[in-house]
Amino acid sequence: MDVKQALNAKQQSIIPIAAFTANGDLERLKIALEEGLAAGLTVNEIKEILVHLYAYTGFPRSLNGINTFMAVMTERQAQGIEDEIGPEASTLPAGMDKDEYGARVRAKLAGWETIPPPGGYQLFAPIIDTFLKEHLFTDIFARNTLDFQSRELATIAALASMTGTAGQLYFHLGAAMNTGLSEAQLFDFIAVLKAKVGQQEAGDASAVLTQVISSRTD
Repeated sequence: MDVKQALNAKQQSIIPIAAFTANGDLERLKIALEEGLAAGLTVNEIKEILVHLYAYTGFPRSLNGINTFMAVMTERQAQGIEDEIGPEASTLPAGMDKDEYGARVRAKLAGWETIPPPGGYQLFAPIIDTFLKEHLFTDIFARNTLDFQSRELATIAALASMTGTAGQLYFHLGAAMNTGLSEAQLFDFIAVLKAKVGQQEAGDASAVLTQVISSRTD
């Protein structure tokens, strides 16, 4: 693998943080949080990862992750360790059209040149489509503490660490590539997943990634 195309240390550190938040392994999450800080993630970046994940893992896992991070920070402060806090997210513009913005973000992540008419679940349960566009892809994705690549790395790490989410993992691996992550970087994602999280998770995610790459080259 071309080293220049590998994930950097900060990007790599997002993967186990998201994975252990998703699967509830709080002991290993504590270690991953320490490693994330050592790799250069700011306190606010880690907070944002844990907040972002509630949309994919649910509030219980996200809150458990946040409480674990609080305990880590308390321990580090007691030891006299000063971590970089980092900037807060800027506020959204007043009067922002969240439906329109969220639709454009989803289209960008999906790789659509135009926004297709609603179908499937959007017609069956329109309110979930509203929540996706206005809350997930606007209220959350528009927060600039993390860029889209970092959000997608957190998302695919979480989805790869849960069961029954292969369809969503397929979409978000494609979305990760649509944010500019290369095939080489996603193979690096698989390698980090194998080394830090588990061989089963990495193997399953690798199979989905193979499908994604194949679909983009057909």
